[in-house]
Amino acid sequence: MEYTGFIARRYLFSKKHISLISTLTFISITGVTIGTALLIVVLSVFNGFFDVIKGFLLSYDPDIRIESAEARTFDQNNDWLEELNSIPEVRVISPYVVGKALLTHTDDESKVVEVKGVNREKFFQLIDIEQSITNGIFDVSVRNGRPGLIVHDQLRSDLGLTIGEQVALLSAAGMKNALTQVTTPRLYRFETRGTYDLQQISGGPQVYVDLVAAQRLFRTRSNLSGVDIKLSDSEQAEHIKAVLQERLGPSYKISTWYDLQKPLYDVMYLEKWGAYLILMIIIIVAVLNILASLMMIVIQKRRDVGILISMGYTRSAIKKIFRKQGLYIGLIGCALGGGIGLLLTWLQKTYGIIKLSSAFIISSYPVEVRILDVSIILVGSLILCVAASWYPASRASQVQPADAIRFE
Repeated sequence: MEYTGFIARRYLFSKKHISLISTLTFISITGVTIGTALLIVVLSVFNGFFDVIKGFLLSYDPDIRIESAEARTFDQNNDWLEELNSIPEVRVISPYVVGKALLTHTDDESKVVEVKGVNREKFFQLIDIEQSITNGIFDVSVRNGRPGLIVHDQLRSDLGLTIGEQVALLSAAGMKNALTQVTTPRLYRFETRGTYDLQQISGGPQVYVDLVAAQRLFRTRSNLSGVDIKLSDSEQAEHIKAVLQERLGPSYKISTWYDLQKPLYDVMYLEKWGAYLILMIIIIVAVLNILASLMMIVIQKRRDVGILISMGYTRSAIKKIFRKQGLYIGLIGCALGGGIGLLLTWLQKTYGIIKLSSAFIISSYPVEVRILDVSIILVGSLILCVAASWYPASRASQVQPADAIRFE
């Protein structure tokens, strides 16, 4: 019977005296522990920031957006809208029309804005914008022959608007007709009904009007710019995207919440895994210590290895002894590092120990532990520790018993 595990533990953790080997072993375990704990904490912080940013973006981005792949607008097809409603995961369907227009307040006050025409009831189910209304109400209906308009607080401040004031919108199509047909541009007048202040990470603030009013403004007839969809679970977006693409065909462009902000999300993932690779350097340094300590054990225990081979231990068994030493160092370091890392993230998530600047959108560093990340960290660290023992184990198995005993 081969007591390879027992011998490996004796070589690593002998209590007879403190030697350079035991010191290097302690340093190796400490390095793996610190590296593993740091990786768990740092990746959890990146996950936390990702969830915060995702939450803000999903406060005004849909889970799925359907647009035409061939033109700026597409026909409002009630048949496939009904088909969308038949998908169990689809909770809200909100059609919209969007475009650029010149908003004129007075002769001297005008600004190019992005106008979005929405169905009020559907839009309220898609985005909880009513909580962001700072003045007036979100009312884009026609009252006293005048459709309503909702503007962002910043735009209201720039133009000096007040609730109840009238503004005029002129679309690019209207400007084009005025230039080509030498006619007076047709202005569409709206009444300012409310202002909102919605936190936005990317893109500029939008002006909201009624869907039918926007179709008249941009001369799209009954066509739509797109359809926004809210799902019961945003994590199902990729699956539903594939289902919709198969049903609707290549004439339509289907985008998930990730696709809508892909550059931002990609950068965040790149930063996360870039930090992972950089922090792995700490573990690599610890792994070099493992390599050094195991090589010293091979040299110091050369006579013991020769005796073991003489007693009938195979070359394979000798390799196992030294590989298990690397495994034990990795297991101890990963267990301690994993426990410390998870404890620190729990403390931060529960008590918010490390605070952020008061100017930021949250008060303390967000953390979110993901099992997959922890598994990758622990498995990666363990593999490096075992790999560090490969060369010393190979050298130990090449010891010749006669030479080892003679020279000792």
